[in-house]
Amino acid sequence: ARSILERAAAASFPPLHAVHHLLSVGVCVRCIFRMFGAFSHACSYESCCSICFGILLPTCHQDEGVVPFDDISRIDIITSMVSQAIQREGYQIDGFSLEISLPAVVAANERAIRLYMKEKYGSENWFKDEMFSQQTMSAKEGLRLLIAPSLEKQLGVKHGNNSFRIRLTYTHDDASLKLKSLLPNDSNRKRKAESREGNDTRRNSTYDDKQTLSEADSFIHKSLEGIQDKEFCSLFKLPPEKVSKPCHLVISFLRSPIYIGGRYLKLSRNVSQSCWIIDDERMGEASVEEIIKESVCAISRGDGYKFHAAGREDIDVRMLGSGRPFLIEVLNVRSIPSAIEIQQISDKINSSEKKHVRIRNLKLVDNEIWAMMREGEAEKQKQYAALIWTSSPLTDDDLQKISVINDMEIVQNTPIRVLHRRSPLERKRIIHWMEIEKVEGSSNYYLLHLCTQAGTYIKEFVHGDLGRTNPSIGSMLRCRAEI
Repeated sequence: ARSILERAAAASFPPLHAVHHLLSVGVCVRCIFRMFGAFSHACSYESCCSICFGILLPTCHQDEGVVPFDDISRIDIITSMVSQAIQREGYQIDGFSLEISLPAVVAANERAIRLYMKEKYGSENWFKDEMFSQQTMSAKEGLRLLIAPSLEKQLGVKHGNNSFRIRLTYTHDDASLKLKSLLPNDSNRKRKAESREGNDTRRNSTYDDKQTLSEADSFIHKSLEGIQDKEFCSLFKLPPEKVSKPCHLVISFLRSPIYIGGRYLKLSRNVSQSCWIIDDERMGEASVEEIIKESVCAISRGDGYKFHAAGREDIDVRMLGSGRPFLIEVLNVRSIPSAIEIQQISDKINSSEKKHVRIRNLKLVDNEIWAMMREGEAEKQKQYAALIWTSSPLTDDDLQKISVINDMEIVQNTPIRVLHRRSPLERKRIIHWMEIEKVEGSSNYYLLHLCTQAGTYIKEFVHGDLGRTNPSIGSMLRCRAEI
């Protein structure tokens, strides 16, 4: 390693005594190259770097201990670990993007080394001319340049902007907590945090440790930005101490959510839109959300899902006609369904013996996601059919009175049945038209067809909701009306 640096130093590097001094305080070859505006695959195997903590060597510490990289293809060993993990998880990929997270102490130690070199060699011409004139490469970018080509070779796909993300998270708990304790106002910040939490000492200690470490790195980054060089030198040891323990590496994967959308029809009056449980008791036989989710997740193999629909209907209301637009957002899928698999999902739901739900126009959607969702909201008029009961038989004049209504404005206060989850507001809605017909063989039952503005509470429009909807069918007919 020294011979490599000596040859470089003869051309453009600082004097050999300065290079050797950096090596003596534990800075690795790759970090020295970075600091002077160069980069190389050459590396030193002597110990962990006092700047990058071995990230660029790279050695790493995992749960089973320090991973020994003894051959010349150390980077290839990390990429092999990534490849094996992808296979274990069952991901199908056509490319990848690489995300790297480094502990804030790396940036702090690099700054400490720079200030130390400035203090020791600042009066020499080479330092003034060379060291601060270079736009140096960050440790994160250096690691990316080392790992990305090896990953491309190992995985057989290209690195770039891709929905599948490989994340390498490096942490060094001891160094991060030690550095955090040196920063100004840390004790005040801690007291404020405890005050907000009510000094609750009963919290889970493991959770607290992880939360503290996560907050520590964020706090260090923000604090370092606001510290001037003079204050920095008074707070931290220059040069930083040599490091014997490498960073801990966690490899994780995440794929951006995929969206599968279409329209659903609900044919049952005992099926809610989403799972509905009250006091540990399930309401209804099933839910639209669960029926669709079961088939989608079986093929896409995601970590979770979110169901979105353009509006909703009550459990005892059917959804007919062209259907209600919906999306199911599947999180971190292992496989993106093909067009054939999407059709299989649709066929499976539509061929179910229970016939609770049917779906139409199911497809994988991208940029059209929210446009499709807004489609249901943009349809300002909704048509309904309802079987109603009146306390007294209706005359032909009553039927005519209902049928001639055109664009009638009503005022609806938030219904009593939803006050526990909706704000108490007054809403104005339009009843565009209505038709009513007698049910054969009965003098008190009628079939009401109506077209209303989207967002109208139909049940309340029929019975009046104790006067909270006005006018209502009941008030117009001067009788009690129920749906």
